[in-house]
Amino acid sequence: MNYNPPHYLQDLCAELAKQWAANRTVNIVCHGHSVPSGYFATPYVNTFDSYPHLLHRDVKEKFPFAVVNVVVTAIGGENSSSGLARFEDDVLTHKPDLVTIDYGLNDTFMGCDSSRRNLSAMIEKCIERNIKVILLTPSLDQSFLVKDERWRQLNEMADMIRALSVATSTALADSFAVMLAFLANGGELAQILSHVNHPNALGHRLIAAELGKWFLAR
Repeated sequence: MNYNPPHYLQDLCAELAKQWAANRTVNIVCHGHSVPSGYFATPYVNTFDSYPHLLHRDVKEKFPFAVVNVVVTAIGGENSSSGLARFEDDVLTHKPDLVTIDYGLNDTFMGCDSSRRNLSAMIEKCIERNIKVILLTPSLDQSFLVKDERWRQLNEMADMIRALSVATSTALADSFAVMLAFLANGGELAQILSHVNHPNALGHRLIAAELGKWFLAR
């Protein structure tokens, strides 16, 4: 079970609620692979329908007095090994208050053990600097339709990331679960994918809504 939303980001939400001249700029960094990068049907990049942009809009609607930067440091095709190697230079240099980390889809090719080590190292760097973290489970791909080895790996990755969230007392945005819930309620995979493994605008809205649960207006 992940941590109670009012508890984990309560200090950040209090900061976001401050008005001029008591407020300051709040920085959110979205790190990961092609999904937070905004890739839909490769090579097209739909920045303004991607979840980092949608999260930015949601935070601003909830906190109208806030000055918020949402910076995307994601790179299409990357896994968490590369993401960790550039974490200091590309992520921490922005002095983030919050980092979202989304490598689940691509990390299936390296396996859960390597992914856990890389994600844990990124989380530790954030904890050392009092930076909040939201881990994301992988979004769905077309392996859902055939339930093959790839599908088994995605399920294992989602379970590993959920467990890591608990073990490190960090937040979780369960993209995997919310997309499965959409399908269980009568939706079709084609309604949330734009590509074999990339969400479309509706898929990104589901992820953004899951992230937005952690930001409670004050």
